[in-house]
Amino acid sequence: MAEWPYTTTAWQRLRRLKLSEQPLCETCARRGRRVIAEHVDHIVAISRGGHAFPLTDGLRSLCPSCHSIKTAARERAGGKGVAVKGCDVDGLPLDPEHPFLAGDNPLSGQGAFASGPPGNEKNHLVQDWGV
Repeated sequence: MAEWPYTTTAWQRLRRLKLSEQPLCETCARRGRRVIAEHVDHIVAISRGGHAFPLTDGLRSLCPSCHSIKTAARERAGGKGVAVKGCDVDGLPLDPEHPFLAGDNPLSGQGAFASGPPGNEKNHLVQDWGV
């Protein structure tokens, strides 16, 4: 971990505030697990131009494991870019920064793509019709 801004009083206050607002790991919560968060992560890393002291909605409460996985996936050379593996009940990626959810994806926000064995005519876009 880099020293600045994490050694400052301002960061310690911001960290405490975020953990008081969201004491559970946000990534584990997306998986339906309740795990105490011990780390506060910048959603946009400082090294990528993120603000050192953002508002709390620019931070994420994480458990040590999820923070390590996120850092390795997104901030380290050779990282795969996907920090949260798996899909929700609608078939959408759990990772809010997954490339599938990017704005340039023609299927983003339209539902999930369902497929079956070749020739069974089951390749189609599954849309949420509010049923």
